[in-house]
Amino acid sequence: MSGSEGTDAVWRDVHRGRVWRAQACRIVAETPEMVALWMPRSAPTRLPVDAAGARIRIPRDEWELEETRYEDDALCLARPGRAHSIYLLFRGTRVRVWYVNFEEPLRRTGVGFDTFDQKLDLLVFPSGGYEWKDEDELEQAAALGLLDATAVRAEARRLLREWPFPTGWEDWRPDPSWPVPQLPPGWDVV
Repeated sequence: MSGSEGTDAVWRDVHRGRVWRAQACRIVAETPEMVALWMPRSAPTRLPVDAAGARIRIPRDEWELEETRYEDDALCLARPGRAHSIYLLFRGTRVRVWYVNFEEPLRRTGVGFDTFDQKLDLLVFPSGGYEWKDEDELEQAAALGLLDATAVRAEARRLLREWPFPTGWEDWRPDPSWPVPQLPPGWDVV
């Protein structure tokens, strides 16, 4: 353990040296093999918007960050060196879906963790079924030279071969005394 457990941090997507997305979280566990982060509903979040205030999904040269709140109760599991993380999205006390986000491998920073979303997502249901999400955005981002779609799909195939569901964290619950995590000072400085 790193001694950082129980502290607030930020999970950031960084694009071209700027914060593209920021999510306040609490570090649940941090080891060389696994990072576990609590991201509760209503945690402060910043999402990219254009000059007119419309949400942007594919990176572009200009954007601003809009203050919003996280919409789910989630536990994020990331393995350093891997190009994905797994979010356990809860409905009450049960996992309603495992949400796999394909992304650049995690990088530890002084304020939290940096990555960059590779657009492709996978929803895995407790029934064992799964569904791909945002394949069109993967192709759009690849066409713009923002990512390597072949590498993203290779990581997706590797995950399906490994099939890490359930994760072993399904019974985890946050400490009821924890306040909602906040964005740490300096969260917006890359």
